[in-house]
Amino acid sequence: MSEIQWTDAASFDEVPADDVIGKIVDGRDLALYNVEGEVFATDNLCTHGHARLCEGFLEGHEIECPLHQGKFDVRNGAPTCAPVTEAIRSYPVKIEAGRVYLALG
Repeated sequence: MSEIQWTDAASFDEVPADDVIGKIVDGRDLALYNVEGEVFATDNLCTHGHARLCEGFLEGHEIECPLHQGKFDVRNGAPTCAPVTEAIRSYPVKIEAGRVYLALG
């Protein structure tokens, strides 16, 4: 079993409380969410309408797509509201020394 490779994605302070930001990390368009002090990461592109989720509305653990109001659970990428039916990819996150690290592999 190989060791997890962690990629430095952002400063913890860059991810506003109870909000979402878009970041390009290793060439990937990702969304970083801060929900009650815990950071989550997913792909930034909606699987239904190809809109950037960082432009959507975060409420609790759900991000609403700005295009057709489909929703995803930011903890695991699962769709939670129509018209979304396909999950987005989510990534493991760790916080260390004020930095947000992602396992992109």
